[in-house]
Amino acid sequence: MRDDNRSGFSPAGLRRLREVLTRHVESGRIPGLVALVARGEETHVEAIGTMRHDGGPPMRRDTVFRMASTTKPVAVAATMVLLDECRLRLDDPVDRWLPELADRRVLQRVGGPLDDTVPARRPITVRDVLTSTFGLGLDMTAKDSPMMAAFFERGIYGLEWMLPAPDPDEWMRRLGTLPLMHQPGERWQYNVSDDVLGVLVARVSGQPFETFLRERIFDPLGMKDTGFHVPADRIHRLPPLYAPDPLTGEFTVADRAEGGHHSRPPAFPSGGGGLDSTVDDYHAYFRMLLDGGTYGGERILSRPAVELMTTNRLTPGQLAARESWAREVVHLAHGQGQHGGWGFGMAVRTYRGDYAPIGQFGWDGGSGTTVYADPENGLVGILLTQTGMSTPDSSRAIHDFWTTLYQAIDDD
Repeated sequence: MRDDNRSGFSPAGLRRLREVLTRHVESGRIPGLVALVARGEETHVEAIGTMRHDGGPPMRRDTVFRMASTTKPVAVAATMVLLDECRLRLDDPVDRWLPELADRRVLQRVGGPLDDTVPARRPITVRDVLTSTFGLGLDMTAKDSPMMAAFFERGIYGLEWMLPAPDPDEWMRRLGTLPLMHQPGERWQYNVSDDVLGVLVARVSGQPFETFLRERIFDPLGMKDTGFHVPADRIHRLPPLYAPDPLTGEFTVADRAEGGHHSRPPAFPSGGGGLDSTVDDYHAYFRMLLDGGTYGGERILSRPAVELMTTNRLTPGQLAARESWAREVVHLAHGQGQHGGWGFGMAVRTYRGDYAPIGQFGWDGGSGTTVYADPENGLVGILLTQTGMSTPDSSRAIHDFWTTLYQAIDDD
């Protein structure tokens, strides 16, 4: 990872960034947001608007957000610790720890009936799960397919923000009743792998997933506000989660703060979308990745582990399928997901499709969150809202954030 002694941001560029973000809040479509941009030793934070759409407390630097799918790039670090310690190997079959995924059957056709299957050509490996190519994933463009119906009918995923409901062992049992959609290692698919990794880490380490993450990642990085729920003494720092009506834009509360889904420990700590955190906690994590696995003089992950996570791991065939999928759903994803490659738990830009250079890595979340690091510019950018992507409003703010941020870079 390259992080040279570069200049930071231009004052005019930072003013423009604030103006653009303020415009999104003043439009009335996003109640409030917190943004952090960092380059080298320079860090700049903007907290704009309020925590509720009808006013209330102002957004603050320590506001806690539901990170949704921006959980993925952080949660995957637990698996990398086990690889570093040789407690897992990339091409080990997972059957030993996840017997529910042994002896798989595979659908003849992705959209076909669940009993029309053939045997899997080989076992699922750790590498397959890390690259999201083990054979199962969520496809919200095919909600009426038998497989997608089965995910919800069997209670593997709830319709509430696509989080697993049962405890990890029961979740794995239910997952094991399904055939695979594709042969192991054949095709990139979204989300399910990240939840499987949490179960794998717990079973290999003999510790609950969150405990392992806290001891090996969160505490060493000083991520004191990161976890799978928000404790009662901090719940006042968590805004409601909004899912605006797609037709009218009217604010609908999808998850309350007090008494909501994130106010108590979940039965299943979701590595796919369950973390709560702050801009400073996530900055510490992504700065560690930019610095090749070290933070404050302490090594958290090996440099090779970080390089594996943050560079493209998809084969040419897998990459072509992922790029094709992203282009076909650009209208449904409000332009998110146009990156090309995938590492472990995160997107990696393999082509220049917007203002960001090749090599930028990170991900976005359906609750209106975005976090990426850029090795070429030594840059971390984080924008957190709690306006879900049921409308394009938070996505538009995310696009404008990155467009403006890259113009604020000053190397003179």
